[in-house]
Amino acid sequence: MPHLAELRVRNLGVIEDVTLRLGPGMTVLTGETGAGKTLLVGALSLLLGGRADSGAVRAGAEEAVVEGRFVGPGGAEAVLARSVARAGGSRAWIDGRMATVGALAEAAADLLELHGQHQHRALVHPAAQRDALDAFGRIDTGALRAARARIAALVAERAALGGDVQERTREAEVLGFQVEEIDRAGLAGPGEDARLGAEEDRLAEASAHRRAAAEALAAVAGDGDVGGDVGGESALDRLAAASGALAGRAPLEALDARVRGAMAELADLAGELRAVVETWEDDPERLDEVRARRRLLAELGRKYGPEVEDVLAFAASARARLDALSDAEGRSAVLEGAVAEARTVLAAEEEAVARARRRAAPVLAAEIEAALRGLALPSATFAVSVAGEGSAEEVTFTLAANPGEPALPLARTASGGELARTMLAVRLALTDAPGVLVFDEVDAGVGGTAAVAVGAALAGLGRTAQVLVVTHLAQVAAQADHQLEVRKVEAGGRTRSEVTPLDEEGRVVELARMLSGRPDSDSAREHARELLASRHRRAAPGP
Repeated sequence: MPHLAELRVRNLGVIEDVTLRLGPGMTVLTGETGAGKTLLVGALSLLLGGRADSGAVRAGAEEAVVEGRFVGPGGAEAVLARSVARAGGSRAWIDGRMATVGALAEAAADLLELHGQHQHRALVHPAAQRDALDAFGRIDTGALRAARARIAALVAERAALGGDVQERTREAEVLGFQVEEIDRAGLAGPGEDARLGAEEDRLAEASAHRRAAAEALAAVAGDGDVGGDVGGESALDRLAAASGALAGRAPLEALDARVRGAMAELADLAGELRAVVETWEDDPERLDEVRARRRLLAELGRKYGPEVEDVLAFAASARARLDALSDAEGRSAVLEGAVAEARTVLAAEEEAVARARRRAAPVLAAEIEAALRGLALPSATFAVSVAGEGSAEEVTFTLAANPGEPALPLARTASGGELARTMLAVRLALTDAPGVLVFDEVDAGVGGTAAVAVGAALAGLGRTAQVLVVTHLAQVAAQADHQLEVRKVEAGGRTRSEVTPLDEEGRVVELARMLSGRPDSDSAREHARELLASRHRRAAPGP
């Protein structure tokens, strides 16, 4: 299991800069009230995504910073960090990379669990309580999750077919009409409308185009009989005269060649102009056909376009969808049968899980209630309710701490100490805890034999997890494997917290202070030694 190897806190309240190096088992934090013990718990709460209060930043500092280094099996490390700015807001890091506070909280929740008044309390959430019950009862929900995933996949595939039979039929009818409309148009392909536009322009002004060509022909070739009259020589005549002037002169031979080339080009041009004059006739019927065709193309473009190529692409897509719809009917029938079969499997899995949860719930409640009786809650009643349809997902832990009080969900339990002890009892019954468990105020309102029982329970939990406890009771502190003393010191007119790991004699002095308020009291020190000795005796293996 991963454990918290190192915790560094800077500029948080009276804590200026404190680094804790923590070992396995149970570690207690002790010290005078106000020394900073709870601030260390608050620092861990920040790693769990707790509320960042800028007022907790130490006076004179710009931000408070909390860093935790967790070490897992094989030496794998995870480093989580959070800062709180005096100006407001906070930042988070996971393994040196910036992250959201939500991502930090999710990562920390797998490593750390904190129980105490006003602190993060994982097991008060219904989902966590359901998971805890499943872990206690060894309830395997894998088949249930697989059955739900199977139905979700089948339903999604069915939805991708396009709704029910009636919807698919309506869609096929619409697509069929659209494909038929486009096919009936017999589109010639991209550029058809541009070609038709040019033809429409020619037909609409055929007479004017013919007159313009006749004038141009007269100018080029002197064909005055076609309606042109330029009143002089044509361009060809003048080029012929120019060629005659240049002919036979060797130095001007290249220029003569160019003139004769221009004459040949003009002769070709004259032929094309003559074709226009002689062949372009008014054709009102063809003009009407062209205009009607262009209106059809415009209508198709408005529906499926805007260009002809877009209309053709739409038709191809519609045909593919029609093919899919024609196959959908058979596939739909197969899916309907598969969904019905999957629902039968799901119902059986839900019934099995619900039955297992209802069977495990009273057993878990009895174990937790028995643990509570040894934790100074002798009259407490604890229940695990299982409700809801199907697999009975609504699991709720309820507690009535005292006679005559109503049983309330843990989230509504008023006393932080009672809740912390209840969480301790829950953790004693479960085996799926994170690697690090932190208890604050677990000993509130107890003493004597009950305090010894609380300490023993925490020490027992420390054999399977790393347990950190803030306590004011010597009977609890004496059970720990390690003890850290938190004290306030003054220097340079400022107060700051220091944390000191205690050796055996240091523990005697601190326990004496906790017992009597007088660390130098001989009788208190003797009592402290007795407590530590009893801890060693309980930890020793049996015969």
